[in-house]
Amino acid sequence: MKQVADEAMVRNALGDNGYDELSEPPHVVASREHPLWAAILKAMREVYDPEIPVNVYELGLIYAVKIIDQESGKADVDVKMTLTSPACPVAQEMPSMVQSALFPVEGVGHVDVEIIWEPPWDPSKMAETAKLQLNMFV
Repeated sequence: MKQVADEAMVRNALGDNGYDELSEPPHVVASREHPLWAAILKAMREVYDPEIPVNVYELGLIYAVKIIDQESGKADVDVKMTLTSPACPVAQEMPSMVQSALFPVEGVGHVDVEIIWEPPWDPSKMAETAKLQLNMFV
């Protein structure tokens, strides 16, 4: 999957200290060209799985983020994510944790977070930084 935003664009949006190409999961489909993408990404990186010391974005749980402009001037956000396991004890809470992180982002209207199970999560979905934090080299 080819990313729309190149390194220079992301560095411009996040600043040199906010960008690390190793912190990008390899599979995320996102509206990276949207002006709100940097703020949405920053908000998602503040959400952690309570059992794993890595944020849900770098852990590879976020599969897709669609940002849809509305006539009101706000943008709706549609997130497709998964969990590390269907038996995850926070399965009921995780979508609302992501939703709660995105609502305060200026310019965001409605936020929909859906749990999907296909494709199933596996460690190859993690960003390199997450693998390093968890000592998982796959």
